[in-house]
Amino acid sequence: MTSSLSPVSPIHKAEKRQAAIWQSILEEASAASDAQPVMASFYHSNVLNHKSFRDAISFYLASRLANSAVPAMTLHSVFDEAFNDQPDIVDQMLGDLLAHYTRDPACEQYIIPLLYFKGFHAIQSYRIAHWLWVQGRELLALYIQHRVAELFDVDIHPAARLGSGIMLDHATGLVIGETVVVEDDVSILHAVTLGGSGSSRCKRHPTIRRGVLLSAGSKLLGNIEVGEGAKVGAGSIVLEDVPAHTTVAGVPAKQIGRVHKNMPSLEMDHTIDDE
Repeated sequence: MTSSLSPVSPIHKAEKRQAAIWQSILEEASAASDAQPVMASFYHSNVLNHKSFRDAISFYLASRLANSAVPAMTLHSVFDEAFNDQPDIVDQMLGDLLAHYTRDPACEQYIIPLLYFKGFHAIQSYRIAHWLWVQGRELLALYIQHRVAELFDVDIHPAARLGSGIMLDHATGLVIGETVVVEDDVSILHAVTLGGSGSSRCKRHPTIRRGVLLSAGSKLLGNIEVGEGAKVGAGSIVLEDVPAHTTVAGVPAKQIGRVHKNMPSLEMDHTIDDE
């Protein structure tokens, strides 16, 4: 006898996850408001006055990115346009929020990256800029890139292609170039450069596969590929492909070990593994 129950659709699962996380965010913000009355208006304005995560992130980022020439209401409408046209942007943002919550021991609540982590703010702003770029609205996309660089000291070209579940830890000094590809579940620390080699319009920046950990200050240059689950040591300069599940370090970077966990980005373990 076959079951009459139909499988739960991916869209329904995403909506349930969004609702559950948003409920947790509301509870955290309410408790924080009660504990710190001097911050009550901040938590109400940025979280408690909104109906959903989508509304809250749109309001918060538009307020941060606005200036006298491009007001917050204008940017808020752009965010809503993007969310209406491509609803999975919101789920990608939540994937990034979960990445911080599950990987960063300094992050004990969802509201911490939402309100305080500039790496999280930078990549969510990029997501709107990327949508604009794909829509052919390059100048507005570049405005958002420029404001993000000014505000957060993070420079992500809007044409770059970034997956979900990405954690930009601290993020200061991060540079991601135009033809970069970063897959899902990658962790990137501060002062990392994913830079280009050459002046042609072809693919000239790195491709970072799923589960990679890029340690602080590493520089990856040119059309190279860092294989799935690899680890790049702090301060390394990477000029050649990195095989999957290996550790590279040095100037220039050389293979110095194997990665014994499938996804080093999830454990945030920067130790050097032996062969």
